[in-house]
Amino acid sequence: MGKEGLRYAAKVSLDKPAAEQECLHNRWHPENPSYGTIKPGEAVKIECVDWTGGQIGNNDSADDVRGVDLTKIHYLTGPFDIETAEPGDVLVVEIQDVQPLDEQPWGFTGIFSKSNGGGFLDEIYPEPAKAIWDFEGIFCSSRHIPGVRFAGLIHPGILGCAPSAEVLSTWNKREAELISTHTHLNRTVAEPPQPKNVHAGSASTTLTDKIGKEGARTIPGRPEHGGNCDIKNLSRGSQVFLPVHVSGAKFSVGDLHFSQGDGEISFCGAIEMAGVITLKFSVMKDGVKQLDMKSPIFIPGPVETQFGPGRYMYFEGFSVDEQGKQHYLDATVAYRQTCLRVIEYLRRFGYNDYQIYLLLSCAPVQGHIAGIVDIPNVCTTLGLPMDIFDFDISPHLPAEKRDLGSCAFATK
Repeated sequence: MGKEGLRYAAKVSLDKPAAEQECLHNRWHPENPSYGTIKPGEAVKIECVDWTGGQIGNNDSADDVRGVDLTKIHYLTGPFDIETAEPGDVLVVEIQDVQPLDEQPWGFTGIFSKSNGGGFLDEIYPEPAKAIWDFEGIFCSSRHIPGVRFAGLIHPGILGCAPSAEVLSTWNKREAELISTHTHLNRTVAEPPQPKNVHAGSASTTLTDKIGKEGARTIPGRPEHGGNCDIKNLSRGSQVFLPVHVSGAKFSVGDLHFSQGDGEISFCGAIEMAGVITLKFSVMKDGVKQLDMKSPIFIPGPVETQFGPGRYMYFEGFSVDEQGKQHYLDATVAYRQTCLRVIEYLRRFGYNDYQIYLLLSCAPVQGHIAGIVDIPNVCTTLGLPMDIFDFDISPHLPAEKRDLGSCAFATK
């Protein structure tokens, strides 16, 4: 150990379309061809493209966000066979490091249009918008949200093992049932298998077609394997315990984030980036039974953004919506109201609402459920770190309106 550099299990190209790279795939399926093999106890580096596969540019227009093709996402690196891993085992993944790629020292946060992906507040903010973030070591700042600078709690949004055929069938069945019984909501509640733009690494045309018809979309996290959980504290030094469903585990990773707030509320809401992640693997034999595991477990690492005592300002929200309608123990309504309270507060300083929406999605805010038993209201809170701003936002001071520019919008 220490005598030579770590092996790269996969490298990506930013100059080649993601759909042409054999180390990438964008559907969960047990028959995705394995890209390589990793030994238990081995630490490796794995490069990842950003989750859209390079669809978003470093510019001052949100036209690319408006037109993003969501049939292509997420591009994940893998799958990798982990030697000795078999169904019923638990794959233990230690996140040793995550960094942006040297050739792309920037990332982006987006608000998708309500008609194409949407987000947590899309009923109120339906238009696409974007912020580009420049990386300066552990810090980031944006020309689209001036007056803010903070350290990123860098992490992967997605990691998981391939489903078995049985698990995949369960996913597709239950999500199809959700879709069929919720047409009255007049919005997309889940995405079924989508053959368009499926990418399955080195798979043959016949196998790719099969994966397109059967493969689960990567959009949601799922209890059987984790996947797209977007947990901001799953950072360097963390350990993740993942159930294994197929021989070799077929582990994949992607959707790297420089920073994210709890909830990632704008959907494309972290600071999305291309990067390299260093992982070490071990296998817990018969671990699913040993842990009575129904969903993944993780232990956070020692890295955390540090703000002193009293340096968060907390906003409260309840299960009463913006029209004044009472809901019963609805945490979604409560957290939406919490976010709106922060937007109302910060707009007094000169930010527009879309800038604040973007900021709450990617800055290291703390979202919590404070109370969930006091009928009829859930109480949720959002902690805004005061020291990410280069001016004082304390509530005991009058708000001074500033020229704080604008985020990027799409052309009309």
